[in-house]
Amino acid sequence: MLIRREAPADIPAVRALTAAAFAKPGTTVPAEAVLLDELRGCEGWLPQLSLVAVNERDEVAGHVLCTRGHVDTAPVVALGPLSVHPDHQRRGVGLALVHTALGAADALGEPLVALLGSPAYYSRYGFHPSTQYGITAPDPDYGDYFQVRTLSAYRPSLRGTFAYAAPFNDL
Repeated sequence: MLIRREAPADIPAVRALTAAAFAKPGTTVPAEAVLLDELRGCEGWLPQLSLVAVNERDEVAGHVLCTRGHVDTAPVVALGPLSVHPDHQRRGVGLALVHTALGAADALGEPLVALLGSPAYYSRYGFHPSTQYGITAPDPDYGDYFQVRTLSAYRPSLRGTFAYAAPFNDL
């Protein structure tokens, strides 16, 4: 498995992968696939943090996206959606994608990465409830599912309310 930046030619495969990863009975196009399309056209899009996992046949098996978020006015990164094709789940693809995204965000000087997800899954990457860092989720109902992973440029004075890129507000 190779992790690399998403190329323009990958866009249809990434969309299909995201739709397959989040498919639910009775839903034609999952919200995550629509969100991905909308994020590509917004000012929060960070192309250097849109990563794909490709197999030995150069087929896209997984994708992770980080977009620009803010803690009050300070720029930070939001991770998600993370998508792994059902045929490749539970094989370490998601693990590799998240580790690569965290490393890339750190190398770019980002202070932290925030996400909404399972604490049981994301704690393995060093994510903790955002409230431990004085960061308020955009929706108080998120509770401990809204998490933060600090990076090298993090400073404890970075506190306040988190805001996602605009397309997240339409979910």
